[in-house]
Amino acid sequence: FIYYCFGYTLNRVTLFALIFCIGILVDDPIVDVENIIRHFRLPKNKGRSVIDVIVGAVNEVRSPLILATFTVIAAILPLAFVRGLMGPYMRPIPVGASVAMLFSMAIAFIITPWTAYHILGRKKVAGEESSEKEDIFTQWYRKVMEKMIRFARWRWAFLGGTILLLFLMMSLFAFKVIIVKMLPFDNKSEFQVVVDMPEGTTLEETAHVTQKLGQYLSTVPEVTDYQIYVGIACPYNFNGLVRHYFLRRGPNIAGIQVNLLSKGKRKAQSHDIAKRVRPHLTKIAQQYKARIKIAEIPPGPPVLQTLVAEIYGPDYEEQIQVAKKILKIFEDTEGVVDADWYVEEKQPKYTFVVDKEKAAFSGISTKDIVSALKVASGGEVVGLAHLPDEREDVPIFLQFPRKERSHISDLEDIYLSNASGKMIPISELVKVRKGVREQNIYHKNLKPVVYVTGDVAGAEESPVYAILKLKKSIKTLKIPGEYEIQQYSTKQPFLTNKIALKWDGEWHITYEVFRDLGLAFAGVLILIYILVVGWFRSFTIPFTIMSPIPLSLIGIIPAHALMGAFFTATSMIGFIAGAGIVVRNSIILGDFIEMRLKEGMTLEKAVVDAGAIRFRPMLLTALAVIVGASVILFDPIFQGLAISLMAGEVSSTLFSRMVVPILYYLNRKRD
Repeated sequence: FIYYCFGYTLNRVTLFALIFCIGILVDDPIVDVENIIRHFRLPKNKGRSVIDVIVGAVNEVRSPLILATFTVIAAILPLAFVRGLMGPYMRPIPVGASVAMLFSMAIAFIITPWTAYHILGRKKVAGEESSEKEDIFTQWYRKVMEKMIRFARWRWAFLGGTILLLFLMMSLFAFKVIIVKMLPFDNKSEFQVVVDMPEGTTLEETAHVTQKLGQYLSTVPEVTDYQIYVGIACPYNFNGLVRHYFLRRGPNIAGIQVNLLSKGKRKAQSHDIAKRVRPHLTKIAQQYKARIKIAEIPPGPPVLQTLVAEIYGPDYEEQIQVAKKILKIFEDTEGVVDADWYVEEKQPKYTFVVDKEKAAFSGISTKDIVSALKVASGGEVVGLAHLPDEREDVPIFLQFPRKERSHISDLEDIYLSNASGKMIPISELVKVRKGVREQNIYHKNLKPVVYVTGDVAGAEESPVYAILKLKKSIKTLKIPGEYEIQQYSTKQPFLTNKIALKWDGEWHITYEVFRDLGLAFAGVLILIYILVVGWFRSFTIPFTIMSPIPLSLIGIIPAHALMGAFFTATSMIGFIAGAGIVVRNSIILGDFIEMRLKEGMTLEKAVVDAGAIRFRPMLLTALAVIVGASVILFDPIFQGLAISLMAGEVSSTLFSRMVVPILYYLNRKRD
């Protein structure tokens, strides 16, 4: 219903958002049901009515459930405020999940007790639970925790080891065992090869080179067929619209539409196939001084290119010279491929200047000369042919044969007849001036700009690491004026009185999304802190409750490494969303400790008892999230979300059972 209100359609994102909601929807009812069953087995409840036991069990977890529900909402909802192109792409997840949590709470307080009563109503309250019947793992847990609570060296050794393990896992980012990327590569059944020959290349030569590329593609086993487009653009999609492929025209441009076997009939993903064929295609293209780009359909919002450097400055020629140096840096940087720039090579321009005085004496007008040159070089429709076998009139197109219009001398040898019938060559009436053809000047927000583009391939397939290398090289680049090029990530330079560079493309989206996710995470922590402070009426206990949040990284980071997955924006969403679920488990532990303390139990026994008794609902909620997320584990786009939820829940559940009671004990003991 909420998707209907927001105008969302049923698509890949919203369907996975629904699957994500299923995983967290059952959290509150699980806690309810587990506590009801536990109360059925308590000796003190033996002989009581079923309805009293159910109401008492639900009432016991009512307050922590309400707090935990709003904690999860506080963790997820800020993700709806991510800006940029990825904002609308991600928004269905936090919007749907927040509503799902409210329904989860309503179900836990209305449907679950009612259903429990009607299912368990005929059963008697057994009241058979005792500490002797605890399983071996719980007994082992009590022994270990009692030692940690009693002996400081055990306690600090465990906490120190946990922190050390966390830093070791985070170091995997620094050692590039885990690659950070905006979105992983998708698995499509097509890609395009964009071919750019040097300016001035004939259409026939462009076609010849493109056919050579096609001959190699025909040897690739996964390629079913391909189509060559010379002089015009390939069929373009949304990606082509953003990259302006629909504007591609001219004798020196071409494209190849490559179609692959369906996903079920091949083992390699489309990106792996593109990586495999790129070196061979590049080698063929270099023989003819051509530049190629392999354009894959992006998994998310399309961009001009993976790597885009926008060069601004006071003088356009100076911008071009600096861009040329930056293009060379792109070509020399390991892992950067398909380097190109949006600058045409200088092309000769021949201008026929009519000597009007001579033309007048010869009896030939300027209009006659222009008309003759136009017909000879470009051709002109001079009439219509009425053919009996044709439904419509056929235009008569008059033009010189190609061999008679390929050189300036051919056009100069054209003869025109004056009024007296005398034939006069055009070479006597015109002067040919050689110049340079005007080049396109690109602008962005009214500022002249030169684009340098590239893609990323190799061991590190993320623009993050490529740009770190490029930034370092560009920083040392020598330019006129002997000053360092200022580099921007999210905004254009305000002034163009100096050469400056702005990074765009996938890097811009990556930077913007992870920045906004970081801000959202900071907002999440503040909201959770406020909620927990309001409930526990302490400014220090919330730090204990929130301590398992970073501990989830102990599971998330190595899980990405084992799966060979990128740490993507969806991975970050899974980490932030998991933070709310992790904190809810800590809240359940903390509330149970407070309840035991009010019953008169000592602090040492209360913290151990909480971890022993409340571990089962914590484990069940974690398993529910794991089962719900497992459905999307093998999707190339949302795999990061599933890994973060599954691995994060496992690690945080196991560690929070130990860390939260210890920190709670230290905090309350100090008071």
